[in-house]
Amino acid sequence: MNSTAPINHEALLRARVALLGSGSLPVRQEVAAYRLLVQVSPLAYLPRLAEALYEYSRQEFAHQPGTALALRAEAVAAARRMCALEAGRTPLLHTALVRYREQLELLARREELAAVEEEIVLLGRGGH
Repeated sequence: MNSTAPINHEALLRARVALLGSGSLPVRQEVAAYRLLVQVSPLAYLPRLAEALYEYSRQEFAHQPGTALALRAEAVAAARRMCALEAGRTPLLHTALVRYREQLELLARREELAAVEEEIVLLGRGGH
């Protein structure tokens, strides 16, 4: 989600075509497409990226918990960015945080887990 890199318009076009094509796209390719498209249309693609990252972590990296954690952290970052851009998107962030928390629990990362749980509580109180 680096917005300082130059935009490759051909890659953006390929990503759009892949997502619009007939048939089901593998989640790995969905994530790659959304990572590109979020650079030019964040409001449209950040929620989709967050969801695709979760699915990718679950489907492809269930047996690699460290990688799954990194993907879920990226989903949280996408959800946070979406919340910053558009009010009322806290359910997206809440869902991403809960999913991230699940992975932290699996890895017994207590310190990070406490911080995420605190953020979830604050979010529920309207503190985000």
